[in-house]
Amino acid sequence: MRVLIGIILGAIITVGGAYLYDTSHAVTNSDSATVAQRPMVNWDVVGNKWNHLTARARAEWSRLASKT
Repeated sequence: MRVLIGIILGAIITVGGAYLYDTSHAVTNSDSATVAQRPMVNWDVVGNKWNHLTARARAEWSRLASKT
C-alpha cells in the first residue's frame, strides 16, 4: 500500500514540478536577439489527451454499468 501511495505521490510531484517550472519560465516576448526558452511540456497536448482519456473512461464505465 505504501508503494502505491508513493508512486502516486511521486507522479503528482513530478507533474506539478514541471508545471511550476514551465509557468515560472514562460517566455513573455519573442525577441529575436535572445534565445527563447521552450517549455518542458506542451500543456495543450497534455490537456487534450487528458480530456480524451477521461471521456473514454466515462464511456467504458457507462458501457460496463449498463450491462449489469
